[in-house]
Amino acid sequence: MPIRSLTDDALAAIDERLTDTDALLARGYPGDDGRRQPVHTAYLPADRFTPNTARTWGVAALTAAEEVGGVAAVAEIVGLAGDPALADLVRHKLGTEPLEDLRLDFEDGYGDRGDAAEDADVLAAAAAVSRSVADGTAPPFIGIRFKCFEAPTRARGLRTLDLFLGALVEAGPLPAGLTLTLPKVTTVGQVEAMVDVAGRLEQALDLPDGRLRFEVQVETPQVILGADGTAPVARLIHAGAGRVSSLHYGTYDYSASLGIAAQYQSMEHPAADHAKNVMQLAVAGTGVHLSDGSTNILPIGDAAHVADAWRLHARLVRRHLERGIYQGWDLHPAQLVTRYLATYAFYREGFAAAATRLRNYVHKVDSAILDEPATARALASFIHRGVTCGAVTAGEVASAAEVTVDTVRDLALNRPIQPQEIR
Repeated sequence: MPIRSLTDDALAAIDERLTDTDALLARGYPGDDGRRQPVHTAYLPADRFTPNTARTWGVAALTAAEEVGGVAAVAEIVGLAGDPALADLVRHKLGTEPLEDLRLDFEDGYGDRGDAAEDADVLAAAAAVSRSVADGTAPPFIGIRFKCFEAPTRARGLRTLDLFLGALVEAGPLPAGLTLTLPKVTTVGQVEAMVDVAGRLEQALDLPDGRLRFEVQVETPQVILGADGTAPVARLIHAGAGRVSSLHYGTYDYSASLGIAAQYQSMEHPAADHAKNVMQLAVAGTGVHLSDGSTNILPIGDAAHVADAWRLHARLVRRHLERGIYQGWDLHPAQLVTRYLATYAFYREGFAAAATRLRNYVHKVDSAILDEPATARALASFIHRGVTCGAVTAGEVASAAEVTVDTVRDLALNRPIQPQEIR
């Protein structure tokens, strides 16, 4: 029998030495918590929202497609006509859940209309959101973007947030998918202030501790590279005390702040890629989601421009998906057609290979690719995202991967699976 060189006391000393490291990893890098991530966030001025907005956007998207011959024709225009099931799946999505996430905008998309007007619009928006949730017409995720914490707009932003939440609570339980967006963050201190605000509001409104989480919109270079040479965007996640749910890249404010000419401001500019690469590193392992921004080239107007705008949007959506960013922004109903075409094509084109590799891993089938547990989690996560958004069906998973959707989810979240779960 081999002689041990490390005694039990030595092992205990190492454990004690790494106690703080273990606590840091558990607290700061807990991994994916299983929350659904929407494939997009749609924006509209807050005063335009009604309980019928989601349906209206879906109808408008389908109408835009019908003007060129239908969803299958749009797929042909953008080069995604190879999968016969694709158009039917997208039509179904636009008819049943056209919006996954909707943000009622009280910031740039709303402007400064004076306190009386904004107060009235906030209360009307809260009432409309409450009705839509009660009626079952609200998207799975819905909330507001209020004005930023810079000195000129701080008080107005906080007043809007306060009134909105107060009115929602008065009408009934908060929506399960309530999402709040803090824009134009430049310092960690602003996130710490938002944590303080959230705690005060929870106490005042008799909400559970931690109920209010928020997205951070990354729109300024100061949060990517601080004056001390560090990356504040990474620090702010941990300063958020578990309340930061997502980081969203702001295409145009960020580009303009770097002096990039308007005609070159884009989600694919090298400066944009640098910022999103830093953001992607910052969220890794934290459980915080990451979203790309938007394109302001809208598919409206003459037929040639519409086709070009759809091609651009589809390409940009595919681009951020390939780079591991699974969410983006949409600004117009007609963009929903290419949002779902490009997203569904991404998952469906990669599904067969991912399902085969996951089947081989789970069932221990010899193959030319030897996948490790981390890669198996990535394969399962890919399939699970596809199922969640509607790109892939549970039947397709059962047939191709020979496991259930629940097993795929457990593998994606690194949960142990029982032998009886494997068919």
